Amino acid sequence: MTLPTMAVAQAKAWLEHGIAVLVDVREAAEHARESVQGSVSMPLSRFDADDFAGPHGPTAPALIFHCQSGIRTARNAERFAACAARAYILEGGLDAWKRAGFPTVVDKSKPIEMQRQVQIAAGSLVVAGLGLCASVSHWFVFVPAFVGCGLLFAGASGWCGMARLLAVMPWNRTAA
Repeated sequence: MTLPTMAVAQAKAWLEHGIAVLVDVREAAEHARESVQGSVSMPLSRFDADDFAGPHGPTAPALIFHCQSGIRTARNAERFAACAARAYILEGGLDAWKRAGFPTVVDKSKPIEMQRQVQIAAGSLVVAGLGLCASVSHWFVFVPAFVGCGLLFAGASGWCGMARLLAVMPWNRTAA
């Protein structure tokens, strides 16, 4: 099942008139780092259609679901359709919202999303390993090889050891 998409300009107008609610399905850390003012955070990893129990008639607010680019919302359209009589996907997600020049709330004190942290760490290890290989010892070639094998395993299995390691770093810990 697919849900209809909604252009960001129309979504913004509906939000301003109070006839829609914007639901951010990105993970909580992504939402904390940057979000649309007033959007509701409902991460896909904890998503439950029952959390949206309430009025579902024609007068109930429409639900407009969004992620970063629209891919996650499109893949999960069936789950979202069960939430409301009127449910939409924000076309292009948060990226399109920003391209349209609409404001977001940014909190740079929050860590960047885990995928980017993994990319930065993996890239840094590859570059450092190759630099050490060229300048110190050819045995350092095993550093980028190990990182490459780890990324291959993560892609094939869905389990990323580097992400697990980065998740326990002090900058990613949430206050209790």
